[in-house]
Amino acid sequence: MLLFLLPNFKDMKERLLSLVGFSTQRNNLKTEVLAGLTTFVTMCYILALNPVLFEPLAEKGYPVEALFTATALAATIGGLLMAFLAKRPIGQAPGLALNIFFVQTVCVSLGYSWRFALTAVLIEGILFILLCVSNIRQIIFEMIPPSLKFAFAAGIGFFIAMIGFKNSGILAEGTIFNHIETLTNPNSILFIGGLLLAGLLTVMHVRGGLLLSIATISLIGIPLGVTQLPESMVSIPTSPALLFCQFSWDELLTPDLWVCVLTMLFFDVFDTLGSVVGLMANSGRIRKNGRIPNMRNIMLSDAIGTVAGACLGCSTVTTYVESATGVAEGGRTGLTALVIALCFLCSLFLSPLFLAIPSAATAPVMVIAGFYLFGSVRHISLTNPIETLPAFLTILLMPVSGSITDGIIVGLFTYVAFSFTHGWFNRKKTDIS
Repeated sequence: MLLFLLPNFKDMKERLLSLVGFSTQRNNLKTEVLAGLTTFVTMCYILALNPVLFEPLAEKGYPVEALFTATALAATIGGLLMAFLAKRPIGQAPGLALNIFFVQTVCVSLGYSWRFALTAVLIEGILFILLCVSNIRQIIFEMIPPSLKFAFAAGIGFFIAMIGFKNSGILAEGTIFNHIETLTNPNSILFIGGLLLAGLLTVMHVRGGLLLSIATISLIGIPLGVTQLPESMVSIPTSPALLFCQFSWDELLTPDLWVCVLTMLFFDVFDTLGSVVGLMANSGRIRKNGRIPNMRNIMLSDAIGTVAGACLGCSTVTTYVESATGVAEGGRTGLTALVIALCFLCSLFLSPLFLAIPSAATAPVMVIAGFYLFGSVRHISLTNPIETLPAFLTILLMPVSGSITDGIIVGLFTYVAFSFTHGWFNRKKTDIS
């Protein structure tokens, strides 16, 4: 009887996996699962960091104690959208840079209420959805030359590697440049050991090597005092009800709200665009002409995730560049995103275990992921300075400025300026001759 049912079960399993773009002929189940676990481990820091970032709003009535649950749920929804709608190996969660803008700029510096800021996030997400379902999104994407799209990928490679070095504690902030502060403390030693281990496993093409590196360094960190074992492995999540749909519509028609909305929209669109292009280039999903299959649904997943996050009380939900670690591990389908989503869901009850993983264990993996993204430079033509110089500036400024959006803007601006100037001089020469 069991043998009779087995083929039906196999067919059902294949149909279910096909919903996230997984094919048993092209993809490997174990690889996709390991990729999802790797990405989750490198991005779950947001669960601990988000409540800390929002602490200044506690005195203004923001229920910070409910933010951990809201963040985990927002990341879960974002992952599910990427899995079933976009079918891509990308993780989503409330964005770190946009969190800081939400708290420090909108609420602290400008003095607006957190409900005002949440309303701006909701409207921004709705506008983003409208951009995705219209031709405007496609027009924006088509205007970017292929050389710059591959430069986005390489620049994000340096950007994520720089984050890895900074998270390790090995770099100290200088007056102009960062410099290596120490190589002797336990964090630095673990980071260097983790970088060598992750690099060796990558060179040897060990499947699951990046996740194995994280686990190994975390265990070694226990006797060194870097990995702090939690008192309990299980936690009871706080209800997110206090944050649910806490919007303020009193200032809907004020210029201040719409300036805030457009600023958030600008950063969200270009940050997501750059991250997605980089990740898809690394996974081989970007064509020679620079086009990305299913780009509409990828961006739409991000936009819907932002609306869902706003309803849960979070700032803008966005694509995480840490997804590059899962792509480097071999993740290619939405199954990777589904695993990420399920891990965030489990984190509601197992948060002490996940948050015990030290940055010294995850930072080396981010550096290796940056190396994989760096390979996109091979697609940039070095014979045409009009394309090469903007690509170079894009790659340079992403890690130097610490902003993906800044690198994209400078790259686009210089490309337009050089192309216009070159065309103008050519027309003048033609007129004179």
